[in-house]
Amino acid sequence: MGFGRRPMDPRDKRPMQTRVNHRIRVPEVRLIGADGQPVGVVATHEALRMAQDAGLDLVEVNAKSDPPVCKILDFGKMKYEDKKKAAEARRKQTVIEIKELKLRPKTDDHDLQVKINHARRFLEFGNKVKFTVRFRGREITHPERASMQLEQILRAVEDLSQVELNPRLDGRTMILQVAPKPQVLHRAQQAKAAAEKARATATAEGKVLPPEPEMPEDDSAQQDEDDDEDDES
Repeated sequence: MGFGRRPMDPRDKRPMQTRVNHRIRVPEVRLIGADGQPVGVVATHEALRMAQDAGLDLVEVNAKSDPPVCKILDFGKMKYEDKKKAAEARRKQTVIEIKELKLRPKTDDHDLQVKINHARRFLEFGNKVKFTVRFRGREITHPERASMQLEQILRAVEDLSQVELNPRLDGRTMILQVAPKPQVLHRAQQAKAAAEKARATATAEGKVLPPEPEMPEDDSAQQDEDDDEDDES
């Protein structure tokens, strides 16, 4: 009984590695030369010799073809270019973070204005903002104070934002979530792209990198206070 190729395990999700030079073990390949022109079907050992004579590598670029398609090229340079393209694609991805700002029903006007200023900065940078008003003890019996706070916040950021989640009570927390308006998000993306380009230019020219704009801290790492502790009226 002959030994065939081991059947592929459907659970094996590992990406197939690119075969290069002597890892290409088929008897013949469909070859593309270093100039990008098709050479035709040639013996693998002959294709290897041609790649070595050119000081380059024989790289399998299409394993599913019969015979596999291979190209003569600089494999190190190809990996570098692929890595660069992947990094560029990641930079161009729109990643929208959710910044959390925490309030209390008794948050005073000054602190509330600070939260509003932070929210505006987050929105201008293209982030969503989630406001949470946490109730302690008997505060839960008077949710109207929290509703008034969130309505005040909405009026203060309405030029930058659109409501994703209207104020609602969830257990002992009232929640509001807003997202940047499309035009605000577009401006933020343009600003990020311009800053990235300026940093890349500075790096290439050996100059000092321009400072990144400062962002306020959100409250996501802030510990919630004890829910069971009663406030005095």
